[in-house]
Amino acid sequence: MAVLEKIRVRFGLAISIIIALALLSFIIDPGTLQSAMQTMSSKYDVGKINGKSIAYTDFVDEVEKFSTINEMLTGTSAQSEEAQASIRDAAWQNLVDKYLFIKSAKDAGLVVGEQEMVNLTTGDNPSQVISQLFVDANGNFDSQNVVEFVRSIPDDQTGQYQALWDYVQNTVYTQQFYNKYAALFNNSDIQSPLMLRRAIEDNNTTANVDFVMVPFGFDNDTTIVVTPEEAKEYYNAHKKFYKQDASRDIEYVVYEVVPSEADINAALETVNGLYEEFSTTDNMRNFLTRNSDRALSNYWYKPGELATLSTQIDQFAFDNASVAGTVSPVIREGDSFYVAKVMEASPRSDSVYVKHILLQGENAQATADSLVQVLKKGGVAFSDLAAQHSVDQGSMDNGEFGAIGWMTQNYMIQGMESVLDAKVNEPFVINSIYGTHVVVVTEKTRPMLMKQVAILQKDAVASRETFNDYYSKANKFANIAAGGYENFRAAVDTMGVYAHPLSNVKEGNAVYGSIDNAKEVTRWIFDAKKNAVSNIITVNNNYFFVVALKDIHKEGIAPIQEVVSDIRDALYLEKLAVKMTDETAKQIQGLNTIEEVAEKLNTSVSTSTDVSFSSLSSQNLDPKFLGAIAAAPEHKICGPVAGTIGVYVFEVTSRDTGAFYTEDDAANLKKQMNQYNAQMIIPVMEEATNYKDNRARFF
Repeated sequence: MAVLEKIRVRFGLAISIIIALALLSFIIDPGTLQSAMQTMSSKYDVGKINGKSIAYTDFVDEVEKFSTINEMLTGTSAQSEEAQASIRDAAWQNLVDKYLFIKSAKDAGLVVGEQEMVNLTTGDNPSQVISQLFVDANGNFDSQNVVEFVRSIPDDQTGQYQALWDYVQNTVYTQQFYNKYAALFNNSDIQSPLMLRRAIEDNNTTANVDFVMVPFGFDNDTTIVVTPEEAKEYYNAHKKFYKQDASRDIEYVVYEVVPSEADINAALETVNGLYEEFSTTDNMRNFLTRNSDRALSNYWYKPGELATLSTQIDQFAFDNASVAGTVSPVIREGDSFYVAKVMEASPRSDSVYVKHILLQGENAQATADSLVQVLKKGGVAFSDLAAQHSVDQGSMDNGEFGAIGWMTQNYMIQGMESVLDAKVNEPFVINSIYGTHVVVVTEKTRPMLMKQVAILQKDAVASRETFNDYYSKANKFANIAAGGYENFRAAVDTMGVYAHPLSNVKEGNAVYGSIDNAKEVTRWIFDAKKNAVSNIITVNNNYFFVVALKDIHKEGIAPIQEVVSDIRDALYLEKLAVKMTDETAKQIQGLNTIEEVAEKLNTSVSTSTDVSFSSLSSQNLDPKFLGAIAAAPEHKICGPVAGTIGVYVFEVTSRDTGAFYTEDDAANLKKQMNQYNAQMIIPVMEEATNYKDNRARFF
C-alpha cells in the first residue's frame, strides 16, 4: 500500500502539471509554452544510467547530500572548485553504483545479506570503511566508538548522525559488492601449471639479434594509390575504431581588459601618496587593511623567499643596511607597485622538533598545568610522565611516546605556532583544535637571520573608461562579424586581430589558452549552429570573447569524410609495406650473411641483446619485429618482415635461458592484471548499457 500511495502521489502530481499546461495553452503564447515544455525535456537531464534518466534537480539533491556528509567528516565546507568537482564526482559515482553496478552484480547472482551487513558494521568483521572511520586518538580502530555512535543516533535532533550512518552503511554495502564482483573475476581467471611454466620460460628466454632496417621514409610514393572504394570498405570494417565524443571546431577573438597607462600612473600616484604614512604608522595592520592589496603577514622570511614576489623586495629586505624600520623605495613589478618595510630582524630557527601529551575533556586544562609543574621540577622523563597519567601520548616516533616531529611555519598544527619561539626542553601548555597539549621542544635547527616584512601593494586596475574602451572594440568586432563565419573572417582582417583556432573542443572544456572559468564560451558553442558567430561573451569580468563555430562533430561514429584522410594514410602504409617487403626480398635473394644484406641495402647492421618476447623491457622494439624474433630459428637470415616504421631483415645469433623471472613475478603480474580488470568493470558496464554523462553541460 505504501508503494501504491507513492505511485498515486507521483503520477497525480504529473497529471496535474499536464492539465495545468493544457489550460495555460489557451492564455499564453506558444513560445512561452514551448519554453515550459523544454524544462521537462531530457535535454535538461544530467545523464542516463542503465536507462534511468537523472534529472538535474535530482542530481543537485544528491550533491547537496554529499556536501553535507563531506562537511561532517572534514569539519569544513568545500569552497574550491576542485573540492566541489570531487563532491559532484562522488555523487555521480553513487548513482552509477546504485542504478548500474549493484543491479549488474545482483543479476550475476551476488548478494550482500542483512547478517553480513551487521558483521561488517557493528560485528566482528568490520569493513575497512568502518575501521578507518571509527578510530581512537592514536588512529587505531575502536569498536566501542561504533557502538557509542549508533546508540547516540536517536538523541541527535539534527538528523546528521542518522544521515552519516546511512552514508556509512551504503558505502560498506556497495564496497562489499565490489569485493565480491572482483573476487568473482579473479577466482575465475585460472592459470594452470602448464600456463605458469610457459610464462616463466618465455620470460626467462632472451635472444641476441643482428638486424638491418629499411625505413619507409617520408617521401610519398606516387605509384601507390588508395581508391575511394578501398577507403570506404576499410571504414565499414573498422567503424568501431572511429567512435568519438561530441566536439566542436571554433575560432575565437578575445579582448583582455588590461590597465591603461593612465591607470598605471594612477596606482603609482596612490602609492606615492601613502608612502609617508606607511613609513611612520604605529598600526601597520590597520593601515594595510585600509590601503593595501596585501595584508600584513607575521611570517618570518628567510633570504630568497620574497623573490617569488619580487627579487627587488628580497634584495632590499636582506641587504645588510636593512634593519628594523628601514623602508624601501617604490618598486614596480609589471602593473603592481610595492613598498616594503622591515618590521623585525632576528636570528631564528626555522624548524623545531616537538613532543606533546594530548589531553581532552573537562579537566584537560587543570591536568595540563599540573603536568607542566611536575615536569619543571625535573626527575621524570617526558614519555614516562605521559604513561603514568594514562593520557593520550600522541604519535609514536622511534618507540618514544609523544613525538609530533619537526614543525615549521609552513608545516604547523593550527594553534601551535608558538612552538617556534619556545625554549628547548622547557614544557608549556598550548590549546589547539584537537585539545589541550603539554608541549616541549627538544631540538631546534641552527638559527639564521630572518625578517618580518610589511608590504604595501597597489595593483593597477582598469578604470571604467578603460573597461568601456575594450568593450567598445569588442562590440565593433562583434557587429562586423555578425551573420556568419565569412563575416567573422572579414572582421579579423578589417580590425587586424588574431583569431585563435581550436579543434575538438569537448563539452566539459572550461579553459581557453591561459583563460580559465570560461564555461560560458563552451555552453554557447554547443548550443549554436554551424557557422554561427556569437555576441560578446564576458568571462571573469575582464575577457570579451567573440566566437565562430566552424564545425560540429556529433557523438557516435565519425562520418567517413572526417576520417578519410587518416584511412588513406593507413592504407597507404599497408600498401607501401607490401611493396617494400617484395622489393627487399628480391634484393637480398641468395645472400647468406647479415653483413651482405646490409651492404646490398646500403645500410648498416644493428644489434639488440637480451630481447624477450614477454619482457616489458623489450617493448622499445617494433612490436611486429619483436614477434618475428620470438618465432625465428637461430643462425638463419630471416625476413624481410614489415614492421611499423620499416622493413626488417635479421638473424638470431643466440638464445639464453635464465632464472630471473620467478613464480612470485608471475603472481605479481597476475595481481596487476586483476587490478586492471577491476578498474575496467564500470567502464565495460557503461559501454554495454544505455549510459550518458551530461554533467559537463551544467557544471
